[in-house]
Amino acid sequence: MADSKLFAIAGKTALVTGGSRGVGFMIAKAYAEHGAKVYISSRKAQACEEAVAAIAPFGECIALPADLAQMSEVERLAAELAARETRLDILVNNAGATWGASIDDFPEAGWDKVMDLNVKSIFFLTQKLLPLLERSATAEDPARVINIGSVDGMHVPIFENFSYTASKAALHQLSRMLAHRLAPRKITVNTIAPGPFPSQMMAPMIDRMGEALLANVPLKRFGTPDDIAGLAIFLAARASAYMTGTLIPLDGGITGGM
Repeated sequence: MADSKLFAIAGKTALVTGGSRGVGFMIAKAYAEHGAKVYISSRKAQACEEAVAAIAPFGECIALPADLAQMSEVERLAAELAARETRLDILVNNAGATWGASIDDFPEAGWDKVMDLNVKSIFFLTQKLLPLLERSATAEDPARVINIGSVDGMHVPIFENFSYTASKAALHQLSRMLAHRLAPRKITVNTIAPGPFPSQMMAPMIDRMGEALLANVPLKRFGTPDDIAGLAIFLAARASAYMTGTLIPLDGGITGGM
């Protein structure tokens, strides 16, 4: 008989940033449904509370709002979590932003905002949470850092989202370096690179260019909550304990060269 604990995450504690909507919400809900204690964070407190209310019928979920584009907020979130928990099993770095503008008009604000949230905040939040992650870590079942990158960091996207695509490519490399440095501390770092999933961030692009987006997806559909849930649970469970430094496209075949 297969080991029933191989894909189990019940009893684990997770923090999902950007967990109030989109892919982050999908992951947070899946973790709660499978028995994890889930903290979600996002910039808007009301959005956090609404997400908690939506997830509560399926499992335990707690809101810790924070604007992770600010270093003071990164530090505050880490301190608030440490005041509530003695360890952290799973950190999902999902909070992110995008900005679209032509190369002739792209503003410095659109560069700095995206790079600060999509790269800088991920490094420093992970740094601040290392003590909690280390208290959870064992050789048999390491603590997990799961970074949410993007296929836009792996190929040239159809949008003029210069800082976004650069930030996700940077995050992919940062994840590899973190994986290398944290492996001796029994913390794994893996990255999911989603393709198009319906979300608040993607909604304007889907409305304007939905057909063009799907034309580039060999499987000819958008991602679903089950698609991201399956991979996020796998990366948080015992089944992936020997994986670190990986970048996994979840994109319907976009980066597969089909």
